[in-house]
Amino acid sequence: MELTIERGSLLKSLGHVQSVVERRNTIPILSNVLIEAADGSVSFTATDLDLAIVDTVDADVKQSGATTVPAHTLHDIVRKLPDGAQVAISLDADGAKVKLSAGRSKFTLACLPRDDFPVMSEGDMPFRFDLGAADLKRLIDKTRFAISTEETRYYLNGIYLHAAETDGVQMLRAVATDGHRLARVELPLPEGAAGIPGVIVPRKTVSELRKLIDENDEVITIALSDTKIRFSFRNAIVTSKLIDGTFPDYDRVIPSGNDKSLEVDTKLFADAVDRVSTISTDKSRAVKMELDTDRLTLSATSPENGTATEEISASYGSGELTIGFNSRYMLDIADEIEGDVARFQFADAAAPTLVLDSADEGALYVLMPMRV
Repeated sequence: MELTIERGSLLKSLGHVQSVVERRNTIPILSNVLIEAADGSVSFTATDLDLAIVDTVDADVKQSGATTVPAHTLHDIVRKLPDGAQVAISLDADGAKVKLSAGRSKFTLACLPRDDFPVMSEGDMPFRFDLGAADLKRLIDKTRFAISTEETRYYLNGIYLHAAETDGVQMLRAVATDGHRLARVELPLPEGAAGIPGVIVPRKTVSELRKLIDENDEVITIALSDTKIRFSFRNAIVTSKLIDGTFPDYDRVIPSGNDKSLEVDTKLFADAVDRVSTISTDKSRAVKMELDTDRLTLSATSPENGTATEEISASYGSGELTIGFNSRYMLDIADEIEGDVARFQFADAAAPTLVLDSADEGALYVLMPMRV
């Protein structure tokens, strides 16, 4: 194997794949990235056995071949090379070492055989549909903040992607919840997605996928089965196992009879919550909301720091109500509201609260109150 590649292209490709590789591995080959060069391009593959990313980039390939080298070491070397450098990579005759050079810099890296690198079997993926990068980005951004990090409830450690019906229209819906808040966003069901099984895409896959979307404005092809999902970009493929579990019946926690409605300027509200929560020292960062006619008072109390209060104008006319929330959860939701106005719908101080975006009818959030 012998090839030359521009440093920027190489760094970008390695950046896409190396973050899949865990820093600590009991299986040495999983610390490596697979390099395969042929026909004017080179591909880099990394896997942790649950998730695999392949990124392909143009290169001047003088001799085809394949090998594996330590992923993080290679990425660090390339990151420290000067901009615009031409990087020459070659495999020695016995396949035990890779030589890398750029200008006066020369490195030799130990290899492991290409045949030792695990191939993630995809199996049959009967469902296939296309989704625009902007649509996939929306589904991820508006839900991933609510993914649970509690490993014991593993079935909540991802985004639940499924087909659903809203007012007689078939929709592709993404849902995430950690038991304290819930995010649900939907868009019209793409052609080919009818009948897809409900699947839970793991948190790590969502994170790696999101990085790739930022650099692509193209159509992404999604293929899936009951156990695996594949996202195909122009130069990259992400294949992942799905979480083997049953996502809870989230419709049961979405309130339908909340009759007290509050409308408030999204930015004013977020800034006020952020300021008031500074005083709160406990882990929950509790903030109390007191509602009266066309007025919202936010307050926080801490035995160590004292108190904070801020009043903002709002549209509300349903009688006095005092309710408390985790400020971090409120800010996470406010960050995803695109409209100038955020709509809150309450039942009482103990019932789940519904939050709606005035600019995005397909997005809905549920927030559980807390005692303050």
